[in-house]
Amino acid sequence: MEIFQQNRERLRQLIRLRLHPRLQGRLDESDVVQDSFVDANRRFAEYTANPSVPLFLWVRSLTLQRLVDLQRLHLGAKMRDAGREISLHSGPLPEASSLSLAAQLVGQMTSVSQAAIRAETQVRVQAALNLMDPIDREVLALRHFEMLTNEEVAQVLGLKKSAASNRYIRALRRMKDVLEGTGMASGDKP
Repeated sequence: MEIFQQNRERLRQLIRLRLHPRLQGRLDESDVVQDSFVDANRRFAEYTANPSVPLFLWVRSLTLQRLVDLQRLHLGAKMRDAGREISLHSGPLPEASSLSLAAQLVGQMTSVSQAAIRAETQVRVQAALNLMDPIDREVLALRHFEMLTNEEVAQVLGLKKSAASNRYIRALRRMKDVLEGTGMASGDKP
């Protein structure tokens, strides 16, 4: 299916962003994407019979569902220790945690001094993300890391296009304030 070939890296980024930290050594994002590809091929006739969303959003939802299934398998099974300590995301799909988002925003730095700066910046960014409304964090994740268009974000979250745009701008302003060191008081609205 060509949609997978064109969007393989976007789907891998989706998995990196939403993969539970305890499973990063157990699951490979390419394997999750490949399993999703198999699901999509098997269910393509079902999609074409009633295409209620754009093809990429359908493929994205299959990829997320595959991730949920794998996380339940690895974290939810009684025989596996990892699941005994962790509650799964309460929503229908895995969320992009503030820790994961902060790590993605800060990126990789290599020297000792850069590592210290990265750690400090990651803490500041994570604190700012924790102050945001969860929907604003999700809009940031969808637009910046999953590279969805504003219209796609609105569809995924059930928002109006203008609301999705406003939430994205608000989230970016919060990040800019944090990165410039101005920050906002914890009671301020992002």
